[in-house]
Amino acid sequence: MIDGGHSPSPLAGEGLGSGVRAASAAHKTLTDALARKATMLERARHMRSNPTDAERRLWSILRAGRLAGIRWRRQQIIDDLYIADFICFEHRLIVEADGGQHAESTYDEQRDAWLVEQGFRILRFWNNDVLTNGEGVAEAILHEIESPGAQTRADPTPQPLSRKGRGALTGAHNG
Repeated sequence: MIDGGHSPSPLAGEGLGSGVRAASAAHKTLTDALARKATMLERARHMRSNPTDAERRLWSILRAGRLAGIRWRRQQIIDDLYIADFICFEHRLIVEADGGQHAESTYDEQRDAWLVEQGFRILRFWNNDVLTNGEGVAEAILHEIESPGAQTRADPTPQPLSRKGRGALTGAHNG
């Protein structure tokens, strides 16, 4: 005879506990991702509101289509992982203004490797070069955009980058 007319749950003994744990883990992953995104948004807004002198100078060169009519964004979040100082999506080009903390940075090397895998090209300039040789920096950026290996949305295949040191003339260096 059935006790009190109740039958056991069809899920009893069928891994209900592991399903709850899996759902809880998925919820935590989603919660962590949303928190990371919120943190990145807050950080990017702060960086846009408080640029370094070099970033301010570089933005004055790039903004509003001033450089050959090309559209740039600043402090742009990429995949909720990284924030690019300046990015042109049309040409898959990222431009960074670097202070001394970026010298021989393994973090920057890993970041740049990941961005290159995503199809971006990266130009890095020392802050001092941006501040004292803005025209040379602008020329180096245009040269990179116009170079034969340059990509546009019509050519989304990533082009391999050679690892170069920071150039003496313009302070540019590829990552």
